[in-house]
Amino acid sequence: MLPNKEFARLAGTEQIERTARALEANGIHTLVARNGEDAKRMFFELVPEGSEVFLGASVTLEKLGIRDVIDNSGKYDALRPKIFAMNRETQGREMRKMGGAPDYAAGSVHAVTEDGHVLIASKTGSQLGPYASGAGNIVWVVGAQKLVKDVSEGLRRIEEYCRPLEDEHMHQLYNIGTEVNKILIFNKEFRPNRVTMIIVKEELGF
Repeated sequence: MLPNKEFARLAGTEQIERTARALEANGIHTLVARNGEDAKRMFFELVPEGSEVFLGASVTLEKLGIRDVIDNSGKYDALRPKIFAMNRETQGREMRKMGGAPDYAAGSVHAVTEDGHVLIASKTGSQLGPYASGAGNIVWVVGAQKLVKDVSEGLRRIEEYCRPLEDEHMHQLYNIGTEVNKILIFNKEFRPNRVTMIIVKEELGF
């Protein structure tokens, strides 16, 4: 299945501003970055050095170099490398607890609606629990092509655009495909200052 290029178009300034206002009304603090470099600067202003950080799998964070800094610089308590080094058979409980309630969870999302809702799809669901409730703080970096009209269009974007691209990506990396097994629809955040989204005015990720 070829990706539906309809969902690759960048949102314009008015749509971004409208979406940002709706996100703020739903408890998701929203910043707008001019480009990837600007977004990376904002990200590291939000996540202090020394913080415990769990990164969801994200082409966006890979492309911006954020994942490399978090996981490899030694300046952060990066959880993904620790979890990947553990044995699921003998340390499964410890792995679940470590990834379930980090101080910071960061990544990207698959669709953001103009009325302020956020959709994240996952094969395993490992990032969904921290996003929904477990993480103390969340930072999402989102390319402006991910803005959609409503939840229905967001679900179409996941199936018609994100899924085929992620399937190809996973085959290239691990010779396995992907599945949309779980979808989190994030309607509102009631804990003040817990969630920040950085909308970037360029195409990033899927």
